[in-house]
Amino acid sequence: MDFFTDLTTNPGITKAMWPAFIETLQMVGISGLFTVLVGLPLGILLLNTAKDGLTPNKTLNVVLSGIIVNITRSIPFAILMLSLIPFATALVGVSLGPIAASVSLTIGTIPFFARLVETALREVSVGKIDAALVMGSTKMQVIRKVLVPEAMPGLIAATTTTLVTLIGYSAMAGLVGGGGLGRLAYNYGFQRYDSTIMIVTIVIIVLMVQLVQIVGDRITRVVDHR
Repeated sequence: MDFFTDLTTNPGITKAMWPAFIETLQMVGISGLFTVLVGLPLGILLLNTAKDGLTPNKTLNVVLSGIIVNITRSIPFAILMLSLIPFATALVGVSLGPIAASVSLTIGTIPFFARLVETALREVSVGKIDAALVMGSTKMQVIRKVLVPEAMPGLIAATTTTLVTLIGYSAMAGLVGGGGLGRLAYNYGFQRYDSTIMIVTIVIIVLMVQLVQIVGDRITRVVDHR
């Protein structure tokens, strides 16, 4: 009974929870948008500059895959975020809060999403690509009308996975000044030993992940015509 009473009287829930939830949505929304906008073309480049791609370019592929993607993915997100604070400050004018955290979230997630995009595109049948080239399609037309449409179920699944990852990253971002549910859980739940805050925060994050996964899976089934 005390737990349910605490839900309506605890200021961490009644006053701080909603703003923290909005900050989390803000971080995930901004970083998710820019991750897709940058990661999708980067993934396409990774595939098509490879040895068996439409436009093989060993030097560019080594730079994109071996240096930018692999090195960035190797750095733990918490360390990456701390190291990017000066860059975030220069870019958005603030070093703390959801907007600043979105910069690090985006940079940290783009390589992850780009690699998922590359994997999804590789699942497209080579025969369909060759058929389009034989019929006179340009390489850009093959990308726009064959590769991307045929890989759409995999691309939607990759976006879903990335958004789920961003929700987890946003909680970590809260521990180093990003705000959101992560900071709420740390400030109220951990430092004040408030188990109610911790439980409610975990439940909200789990529900967010479940909702994103359910919507993503449903969209994937809709666009999958195989």
